[in-house]
Amino acid sequence: MLYSFADCTLHTDRREVHRDGDLIVVTPQVFDLLEYLIINRERVVSKDDMIAAIWKGRIVSDSALTTRINGARSAIGDSGQVQRLIKTLPRKGFRFVGQVRETREVTRLKPDQAAAESSLAVPERPSIAVLPFENLSGDPEQEYFADGMVDEITTALSRIRWLFVIARNSSFIYKGHAVDVKQVGRELGVRYVLEGSVRKAGNRIRITGQLIDALTGVHLWAERYDRELSDIFKVQDEIAASVAAVIEPALAAAEQKRVLRKPPERLDAWEAYQRGLWHFHKYRPEENKTALGFFNQALALDPNFAPGHYGYALALQWEIWHFSTRPLLEVQGAAREEAQIAVSLDGKDAMAHAVLAHMMMWGGEWEGAIAEARSAVALNPNSAFVISMLGCVLGFGGHREEALERLHQAMRASPHDPLIWLWLVWCGILQFFSRDQLAALQTLRRVARLRPDYAGIHQWIAASLAHLGRLDEAREALEHIPSQSVEQLRRWQHRPPWMRPEDYALRVEGIRRAGEQR
Repeated sequence: MLYSFADCTLHTDRREVHRDGDLIVVTPQVFDLLEYLIINRERVVSKDDMIAAIWKGRIVSDSALTTRINGARSAIGDSGQVQRLIKTLPRKGFRFVGQVRETREVTRLKPDQAAAESSLAVPERPSIAVLPFENLSGDPEQEYFADGMVDEITTALSRIRWLFVIARNSSFIYKGHAVDVKQVGRELGVRYVLEGSVRKAGNRIRITGQLIDALTGVHLWAERYDRELSDIFKVQDEIAASVAAVIEPALAAAEQKRVLRKPPERLDAWEAYQRGLWHFHKYRPEENKTALGFFNQALALDPNFAPGHYGYALALQWEIWHFSTRPLLEVQGAAREEAQIAVSLDGKDAMAHAVLAHMMMWGGEWEGAIAEARSAVALNPNSAFVISMLGCVLGFGGHREEALERLHQAMRASPHDPLIWLWLVWCGILQFFSRDQLAALQTLRRVARLRPDYAGIHQWIAASLAHLGRLDEAREALEHIPSQSVEQLRRWQHRPPWMRPEDYALRVEGIRRAGEQR
């Protein structure tokens, strides 16, 4: 048997444990203990149970048992403090609490046989197959719901422009069969596989899904959805949108992790773009310069590669906005041009339209930016990045209520996104413009905890405190601005075109009050 859980696999025939694709060396008793806990994961196993099963009733000291338990935890990346997979229940025993996928291993082929049996090469870009969901309800009627769920998820994933999605008819050849995801990856020529199950009980339904790297067998993401079945089609739509929203950043993170292992000179355009994003999200001046270099490399490898152009546009705008003392408008022409090129190269890429909308907003083209952002959402309504860009341009264009809804929607869709802090910045600023200074202060202080090196946040906090009449705290907030950032912040002495006059006046007045001497 092959047991897969978290980022680990346990092969019973080969007696091997793998974590994140690497072989982990364990002693025979540690392997036996881990296998026993996994097989009996539905119950708590006592110390006596384990001694009887593994040591065949021989006398074993508590310290020896503890050593083996610690060894099992260490092998799978767990610990006695965290206990995310092996849980200790005081005076009762132990239980394996991780979510486990159980498959029967296929016959191993010799290397030359395996090469001959391999059907398709994996594309350069990320590729995924959504396998038929298993019906665990015991009710044949639920087959229709399970199949419909797969259809909806496949359609939602197909809207991710950079993702190659296998058609339903190809993935459904595995329906009703126990499969090895590595075999699926070889036969369909995909790097990733999404599988799941459906269980109905009364008027409630539970849907589970897990994303697996088909090349290594490593689990990348897993989630469970419990819903009332009042409207079956609404449930399908909602869960499909949720799965697509979370898989996009999960796949991007997996791709970035993968390409970090490759030498820069061996990257293709897609990989250079992903390497650029990895540095871009680090939010440091030197990292952003490195990101620009990788985006340039992507364009050198393929000048018609749309992500290379809008990645370069974002990093260029980032350079001026966050790390430079040059005038804020200096980047506008070049960044907007790069985004426009991306849209002209691939008009169906939602990310390209979203980045162009953002660049249009920076030039004060609010209504045009909103229209462009709505086009992006129409192309991919489940992308957290695209939704956040619509929220941004709506907010600075004066439509604050919908803007805040969209930004919170993006954060719900991708709760661990590397841009969460930036979305919170926009939320806090929009709350500030709406004169909801208490809410703004709370949000902006969250940003300060997440990104203490973001100098501009201290000015916004000071302005909020000043409008609340808390002038001593406001002056203290201004003192948190690093001395090396003062010149950079002087650029705000003139209203930037993306900020409406009345909003800018409210900011200026708050900072003026915060800076007044007692």
